[in-house]
Amino acid sequence: MDLARRSRDPELMDADDLPADTYVAVMRDLARVNAVTLAPRPTLRFLERVAQRRASLRILDVGFGDGDMLRRIERWATQRGVTVALTGVDLNPRSEQAARAHTPVESCIRWVTGDYADLAGQGWDVILSSLVAHHMEDDELVAFLRFMEHQAAAGWFVNDLLRHRFAHGGYPLLARLARWHPIVRHDGTLSIARSFRPAEWLPLLAAAGITEAQVRRCFPFRLCVERLR
Repeated sequence: MDLARRSRDPELMDADDLPADTYVAVMRDLARVNAVTLAPRPTLRFLERVAQRRASLRILDVGFGDGDMLRRIERWATQRGVTVALTGVDLNPRSEQAARAHTPVESCIRWVTGDYADLAGQGWDVILSSLVAHHMEDDELVAFLRFMEHQAAAGWFVNDLLRHRFAHGGYPLLARLARWHPIVRHDGTLSIARSFRPAEWLPLLAAAGITEAQVRRCFPFRLCVERLR
C-alpha cells in the first residue's frame, strides 16, 4: 500500500450492520492492542502535567470504544490521589454495551451514547480522544478541534497513530501472533494507513484557528496533539 497519502478506505468496525456481539469482541481485542502498544502512556503523561495545576478534573473522552482509556485513567487517579469525574461519549451504542461489559461495577465512569457536541457547556477541564482522529474526515476533525479548544478549560489531548511503513508492515505479524480478532487484524493495519504524519496536522490546526497546540511523536509509532493551558 502507498503510504504517501492517508487512506480513505472504510474500516470494518465502523459498519452499521456489524453484529453487537462481534463489536464487543472487537473492542475487547482492541483494548488488548492498546495495552501491548502502550497506548495510555502519552495521555497519562499529559494528565500528570494537568494535575500539577488542578486538584480535581472533569474529563471527557470522545469516542471511548471499549472504555479502556477511561478505566486506565480511573486507576491512575486512584493511585495518584487525583479527584476526577470521568465521562465517555461515543456515537455508536454498541460502544456503551462493550464498555459496560468490561468495566467493574464499582467504577464511577459515566457512559454516554450520542454526539460530543451535545455535551458543550458542561464545564470540562480536559477533553481527550484516543485512536479516534484517523476515523474522521478532515472537516469532522477540524470541527472536533474547535470544540476541544473552546470547551476544555485546562487543555485537550489527541492520542492517535503515526503513519509509518515499519508499523504498517509489522502490525499484521504482531496481530497474527497474538491471535487477535480478524477485524482487529484488518482494521489495525488500515488504521495505520488512515493515520497522520506530523506535517499533516498543521493545516488542520490552522483551519480550526488553533495556534498554540503541539504535535508530538511518542513511542511506539504514536502521533499526539496537545494543548495545555
